[in-house]
Amino acid sequence: MFFDRPDTGEGTILVHIDFPEGADKEDPREFEELVRSAGCAPLALITGSRSAPQARTFIGKGKLEEVREAIEFTEAELVIFNHSLSPSQERNLEVELDCRVLDRTGLILDIFAQRARTHEGKLQVELAQLQYQATRLVHGWSHLDRQKGGYGMRGTGETQSEADRRILRDRENQIRKRLAKVQSSREQGRRARKRSAIPTVSLVGYTNAGKSTLFNAMTSAEVYAADQLFATLDPTLRKLSLQGFGDVVLVDTVGFIRHLPHKLVEAFKATLQETQEADLLLHVVDCADDDRQLNMEQVEIVLDEIESLDRPTLQIFNKIDLLPEHGPRIDRDDSGKPWRVWVSAKQNLGLELIEQAVAESLSTTKFEGMMELQPQDGQLRALLYQQNAVLSEQINEQGHILLNVRIEKDDLKKILSRTGIPEERYLPSEKEFWEAE
Repeated sequence: MFFDRPDTGEGTILVHIDFPEGADKEDPREFEELVRSAGCAPLALITGSRSAPQARTFIGKGKLEEVREAIEFTEAELVIFNHSLSPSQERNLEVELDCRVLDRTGLILDIFAQRARTHEGKLQVELAQLQYQATRLVHGWSHLDRQKGGYGMRGTGETQSEADRRILRDRENQIRKRLAKVQSSREQGRRARKRSAIPTVSLVGYTNAGKSTLFNAMTSAEVYAADQLFATLDPTLRKLSLQGFGDVVLVDTVGFIRHLPHKLVEAFKATLQETQEADLLLHVVDCADDDRQLNMEQVEIVLDEIESLDRPTLQIFNKIDLLPEHGPRIDRDDSGKPWRVWVSAKQNLGLELIEQAVAESLSTTKFEGMMELQPQDGQLRALLYQQNAVLSEQINEQGHILLNVRIEKDDLKKILSRTGIPEERYLPSEKEFWEAE
């Protein structure tokens, strides 16, 4: 399959091989979008199928010859595989094809490098790139695998590849130290928000699902949003006031993708921690995408990897403007709790329903109100102050302490259990709560 030659971009041959791996198969359409997002110009797509990758060059001799002919015909400068290649496979392919070769992981890293705008984002991408390149030094520099020698040098010295590995290792340590400072700063911000009892709501979802467009529409922010994969890398936080609830902090985060390289997940740990500690996740889904169910499963895989799958989640089905039969609405479960909202961020349809559903969802996880403590409840008072949960305190005519408290219900349950006070004294049952609503 050949594409028309575009006016700009590096000419690229795309290689996609189907393997009998079920749901884990890569998507050639998404592959082409990734290549275009990287600024490359796809000239041809070479497809095929194998039972297993060939050990030396990943593809067989026949397919290798087909790629070589496509390079000669299109005068391509780059070959990109929609798969992860081992360092030796990548090196062998470059020798056989006499052309630069890049795998899926390298492609995603390149896109991230182009998209990073903040100092933190650039450090995170560089860390992932260093980890990726460290495994490829031996094959890329084998012709320089010689030893330093000469007068004044004791012993055989170090080889060129060893010196390169040492340089990469030193740079990696420097970046980790800088990112540790960033993480410390973020933790201070999270502690400050927790002290002020402001909940955090984090947008998550498959890349290009419309998270940044939704974020801008809800907060009047100007986060970069585009119809391309990984348009957003750097997290952005904005305060949002919800009617009948109060202030929350809304966080826009990096989009996920199937088989997201583990090196990227590790490098973006400081960023993804906003998701790990969020009070509520808004899982934004492109409801017009034919692969929406598979994309949702891939997001859950990444959430599980960063230990965030257990966070309370509200699904946001975006882009209903592409589905004329669907209008804005809230879907509720049997108990009346919202679990999905249908909206169009681009057309500003249903945004008020998101705010309503978020307020309801957070109300079920938070306790906010007055607690009347008796004289023997000194330990309860101390523990509430220890959790920074007390907004104000006063004494009533009976001499009892009145505390205005805002705290996670789970945290309050733990405190009440620790002090031996029955939960029902302060927390109504779920049934009572919904009847009151």
